[in-house]
Amino acid sequence: MIGSLWSDEESFDDYELGDSVDGFCPHCGEPVTIFVDAGGGARQEYVEDCSVCCRPWMVRVAVAGDGVASVELLASD
Repeated sequence: MIGSLWSDEESFDDYELGDSVDGFCPHCGEPVTIFVDAGGGARQEYVEDCSVCCRPWMVRVAVAGDGVASVELLASD
């Protein structure tokens, strides 16, 4: 499943583990793809830099008991 997220109105969407999520850099608006790491644990949080503007984002992943992951992307600086 590939989806879009990170709008002002909605910051979380559900995705199956191992899938990619398409979104946008919260700083410059450049399209990005985040891959959900199935082996990363039930709660994941890491910083990733935009490949265009080089500004950091905080990526948060929470995996529910049914294996569905919620992904959030936040400006981080």
